[in-house]
Amino acid sequence: MYAIVDWGGFQHKVSPGDTIRMQKIASSAGTAVTFEKVLLVSRDNGILIGNPYVKSASVNAELLDEEKGKKILIFKKKPRKGHKKTRGHRQQYSLVTIKDIIVGG
Repeated sequence: MYAIVDWGGFQHKVSPGDTIRMQKIASSAGTAVTFEKVLLVSRDNGILIGNPYVKSASVNAELLDEEKGKKILIFKKKPRKGHKKTRGHRQQYSLVTIKDIIVGG
């Protein structure tokens, strides 16, 4: 059984027991999280496809930890103007473990 969840503008394929890295969730570690935006659920007896989301389907998960991605440097330069600018960015992520996928009626 697996589901496709929409979170933070990205789609994630999740199964019970998986540990995935998602966009940052504003909660503390050890908190239970529920994802309501389920796009697709695959079960033994078939596939449920949402329009856009599957009604009465949710994914329960637990927030494990937060981490930062690798540093990305942004360099901007305008020719013949003497203008140079360097900026850096580190994206924040959350580690989430999937507990179960619930599909009602």
